Amino acid sequence: MQNGAHQEIARLLASKNPDDLRVGLDLVKEELARADSKDARALFEIVSAIFYIDALDNPQFLPIIEEAINLVAGFGDWVIPVLIENLDTGDLKAQLAIAQALGMIGADAIDPLIAQYRTLEDPSRRAFVVYAIGKIKSPQIARAVPLALESARSQDRELRDTATRAIGKLAESIEPGKWPQPARDQCVNVLTASLADTNSGIRAKAIRSLGKMAKFEHLHDAEKKKLETVCLRLLGKDEHFEWDRAYIVRKEAELALSSCR
Repeated sequence: MQNGAHQEIARLLASKNPDDLRVGLDLVKEELARADSKDARALFEIVSAIFYIDALDNPQFLPIIEEAINLVAGFGDWVIPVLIENLDTGDLKAQLAIAQALGMIGADAIDPLIAQYRTLEDPSRRAFVVYAIGKIKSPQIARAVPLALESARSQDRELRDTATRAIGKLAESIEPGKWPQPARDQCVNVLTASLADTNSGIRAKAIRSLGKMAKFEHLHDAEKKKLETVCLRLLGKDEHFEWDRAYIVRKEAELALSSCR
């Protein structure tokens, strides 16, 4: 990559003007077509700086951030370990964007993410790996079920919360009948147990994930009937009239109920 092109891209992508950023990303696409591995890594470093933009304070940049994520996901397999390395940036905005990029890369990112999870001990760092795994849309994501189960049983609330949600995301991608039976049964059990969690967010994600397991045909008829009973209880529509006090749980129960019928 010519030094002048690098400087121009860096200048444009450092701008606070969305139009400049779009032009800069277009230039990156042109340069990638002829870049060697060293140049591609340099381009990644420039583009990934966009991940740190706060879209809540600057919503006009949201399409730019999405475009940058799409661009990075198409860099090639070499970017997977780089993204995983940067997943531990400590900046929530960047971590979410990197997780989304890994999800877009797909099945090729599964095993590297699982390997990274095994090297970590900090639950909060593991949570972002699990979050990234939940973003992957591939039937091969079934390989990550044991990791999700382990995390859903964690004593750490954040990791438990992320994994409880992730199980439902895995249910969207695993083909009916392709979920190994013992692991599938364990997922049902851990989600059911999570309905008694003291944290309302985890309870809501547990009933949501059970609903997704029903919707995507991972529950048999008797289990769907049992889930229907649970939903009615959470909604206060059974004979006990004792609903879950958290609105978010009742909302998710209403959605899950429709998947049972």
